[in-house]
Amino acid sequence: MTDDLRPPPEPEACELCGRSGPSLTKHHLIPKTRHNKPSIRKRFSRAERLTRILWVCRPCHDHIHRCFSEATLAARLNHREALLAEPEIQEFIQWIRQRPTGFKPKSPIRKRR
Repeated sequence: MTDDLRPPPEPEACELCGRSGPSLTKHHLIPKTRHNKPSIRKRFSRAERLTRILWVCRPCHDHIHRCFSEATLAARLNHREALLAEPEIQEFIQWIRQRPTGFKPKSPIRKRR
């Protein structure tokens, strides 16, 4: 893998909620399942598809995928600012920031859009 195809380095804290924790996960802002779709290949270079990543804690990662379909994530929530502008994400971040490191919320059933 060449240098320009490496994901960004892992930060010390979640890039959404800011909580530090034992391990962060890579959230592909352009979901890997969408990489070969013609509309995605037209809009994003291979390098963008592979490196547009947020490092997030497991609760934030799970919440993103509970709330939004991969099609929605690829089409309009493919950068950090777009995710942070979503009310569902804002509300969750405010809530999770008040919880201790390592806290794992129970997963509510949510409709994905």
